[in-house]
Amino acid sequence: MTGTAQYLKEKNPDIQVWAIDVYGSLLTKYFRTGEVDMNEVHPYISEGFGEDFVPENYDMSVIDHFEQVTDKDGAVMARRIAKEEGLFCGYSAGSCLQGLMQLKDRLKKDDVVVLVFHDHGSRYVAKVYNDQWMMERGFLDVKTFRDIVNGRGQRQRLVTVKTDDSVAHTVDLMKKYDIEHIPVMDGDAAVGSISEAGLFLKVFSNPDIRNAKVSDVMESPYPLVDFNSPVERLSTLINRENGAVLSRDEAGNWQIVTKYDIIQALAK
Repeated sequence: MTGTAQYLKEKNPDIQVWAIDVYGSLLTKYFRTGEVDMNEVHPYISEGFGEDFVPENYDMSVIDHFEQVTDKDGAVMARRIAKEEGLFCGYSAGSCLQGLMQLKDRLKKDDVVVLVFHDHGSRYVAKVYNDQWMMERGFLDVKTFRDIVNGRGQRQRLVTVKTDDSVAHTVDLMKKYDIEHIPVMDGDAAVGSISEAGLFLKVFSNPDIRNAKVSDVMESPYPLVDFNSPVERLSTLINRENGAVLSRDEAGNWQIVTKYDIIQALAK
């Protein structure tokens, strides 16, 4: 950064150079006071910038401002860049844009701003772009089963089938309501489940499966959870073998949450 700043200021001394730093790095305080204060140093999650020492090639005279960004804000902004701008960037890119947003009031109408996005997002697929990783660090607001159901709007009656219903009837329901997972009920008890993926696999072993009863092809029932269970709890229960979870709402009615519902809720 200092090398680029030296060149730019040679061409135009009026160019402002703003450095983005992370909390836990000592560089911001060093820039402001000239003091190397190790009390500023603490562990941080952001990657690719910030230091616990002052590199000898740092020429602070060509930098006009240092701005610190939190680990959470940088990570959330990186995901926003990918979602809203279609740019798959790294953690430090999110911090870079977040730092600019924190400084936006310094800008005038005709100012031209250039940001350097330093890294590709492929290195952060298991981190910043992983919902579980983000939730474990408190970077995503924890939603609950209730929030997801309420976010779908007016509550609809849960689509279910009985053990003696036909597979053909179940497939028709999946098509009609555009759903992949249907609980199997015996009275008011959930006793099994039917998934589109499970039926797809069974078709190859039995082409006449449409004439079979649900009880002959149903899978294990979906896990039951409390209506206020957080999303992080739900995400541990939904996997390749199990595509949904069930809960009763305040009125005692069954509600379902699928992997798709969780993804949609986190994307809002």
